[in-house]
Amino acid sequence: MRFSILNSDAERRDGLKALLRQINRLARFNEAQDWRQVERTLKRQWPDLLVVDWQDWMSVIDIRNLLSHYPHLRIAVLTDKISPKVVSNLMDEGVLGVVPRETDPCLIVRAFEMVMLGGHYVPSGALALNPPLPADTAIRPFDEKSPPPRRTRLSNGLSPRQEQIMRCVHMGSTNKMIARTLGISEGTVKIHLTSIFQQLGAPNRAAAVALYNGWLTNHLQVLRSNAESLLRPVMGQAGSVPLRRATRRRFQYPLSANDSTAPLPMAAEPGTPYDDASAAELPSEPVTEGST
Repeated sequence: MRFSILNSDAERRDGLKALLRQINRLARFNEAQDWRQVERTLKRQWPDLLVVDWQDWMSVIDIRNLLSHYPHLRIAVLTDKISPKVVSNLMDEGVLGVVPRETDPCLIVRAFEMVMLGGHYVPSGALALNPPLPADTAIRPFDEKSPPPRRTRLSNGLSPRQEQIMRCVHMGSTNKMIARTLGISEGTVKIHLTSIFQQLGAPNRAAAVALYNGWLTNHLQVLRSNAESLLRPVMGQAGSVPLRRATRRRFQYPLSANDSTAPLPMAAEPGTPYDDASAAELPSEPVTEGST
């Protein structure tokens, strides 16, 4: 499976790649910074889906020119501007899916899958279509005798067993501890974790916990709108997180407990200089044998 991503920002392309890996973790990607690079990649390798991360410099005319040469190309647009006019213009030119960037990540993945299958995706209320109901439509009221059907709602599309396993992983339990707690084998736990990582698009347990709890990580910053993007610190400018140059400290060998910083005397240095020896200490006359 191959995807093409169009955006001039490399970090946003990396975020989209992390999101598209939830569809297929072995997928390959063609990255493009402008429409010319998109055409070059289309001539070499045909993608299953072209994801356009919409920016201000892009125009609907560019999509029209692209689809005039490649009419069978499936395009999904991820944008902040959702209005009936914008959505209708994109859909009229041949875009199959228009996805708001504020949408839940799991729903964005499902929308991309729908476009890959040849379907259309439009956010609710974007086209402002409210068709009237037929006159003979019967609306069945709900009361105590006939309550509405209950639907089990699972976050992130996980099964109840996978939900239990993720709660245990969140508490720091190992595979053996999870198996003992749930009464299943350790191999079954590993199979469930592999499926969970694939559904969440997580490479490890920590990333799976972050995605399961809804925490936005660095590789999912593409889901933020331009207004919600965090300001980055700039070298030399004052801010909440200013960048400062790290001052290097001069390395010094550590002293032992019995050592001191006082200068030590030389090993061959005499206690008293030779020139200052008193003459009384020296013998005045030579001593001869037999003298008393």
